[in-house]
Amino acid sequence: MLDITSNNAGDARSPRTTEATPADDRALLDAYSNAVIDVTERVGPAVVRVETGPKVRTPRERGGLGSGIVISPDGFVLTNSHVVGSSKEIRLRDTEGFVTDAHVLGVDPDTDLALLRADGARDLPYASLGDSKQLRRGQLVVAIGNPLGFESTVTAGVVSALGRSIRSVSGRTIEDVIQTDAALNPGNSGGPLVSSNSQVIGINTAIINGAQGICFAVASNTAQFVLSEIIRHGYVRRAFIGVAGQTAPIPRRHAVLAGVENKMGALLAQIEPDSPASKAGLLPGDVVIKLDGLDINGVDDLIRALDRDRIDRTLAMDVLRLGRLRAIDIHPIERKPAR
Repeated sequence: MLDITSNNAGDARSPRTTEATPADDRALLDAYSNAVIDVTERVGPAVVRVETGPKVRTPRERGGLGSGIVISPDGFVLTNSHVVGSSKEIRLRDTEGFVTDAHVLGVDPDTDLALLRADGARDLPYASLGDSKQLRRGQLVVAIGNPLGFESTVTAGVVSALGRSIRSVSGRTIEDVIQTDAALNPGNSGGPLVSSNSQVIGINTAIINGAQGICFAVASNTAQFVLSEIIRHGYVRRAFIGVAGQTAPIPRRHAVLAGVENKMGALLAQIEPDSPASKAGLLPGDVVIKLDGLDINGVDDLIRALDRDRIDRTLAMDVLRLGRLRAIDIHPIERKPAR
């Protein structure tokens, strides 16, 4: 620290540095430890172990293992959809060893989230979902889960980055993902990422193979949206046009000829028969560059644009076909939920 004192030559003041004392270090460490301890004591009891598969297994049968977070006293539990998979038998084990069966209320592979309901369990310890938009890089976060089967494991770190995008198990891009360096391992999936004020600000979902200290969590605001959609509809409503495509560059001469500024677009590779895309006259090889006034610079932009607000609406779409700009009207329908 910097200490300013008078010298003997007059009123001029000169700096003098003093080193932090061991007591200062202890105070800082105590503050960090107390923050993690407080989060663990408040949220830890709401974290459950999620077991899937038959209770009694043959040597060929394997069950799944992950984590979950209770978000209401009547037994709503958030976890990852890849933890649940297609399992018909699900059990939840709390920190005291109490085991209860659970059933799936809905899954959303596009965000790797699932909502469970504990059977016959009431007045459970639970945690609140926070506002992930309030997060800042460098903010302290705590991950709680059951990595590699070690129950109630706590790790701490910081928010490394915000607004990341990762690919879900369904192939759709998950937006607004939180990157953290809090240590995660298989079994942490579905567990909470918690802020220092004990609010759940993410659901841990992915670890990059071969990387060290790079882990991801689905933001709590995304989880809140998925939760509300599942409670209302049993699934998350999204628009569907019936295409498969990829991100592709737009040749400069085509862009100049068409008078567009896009350098990339969504190249359509397949058109499903009797789909909105087929009825609108889209063809394989078309490059989508705009939908409903939004610039489309790749297949991720097209996927992102096909949200629930564009179901059953006639939308204007701009495509490049053989280098020429074409305006097409398309009417997305509601996508059938995953089974």
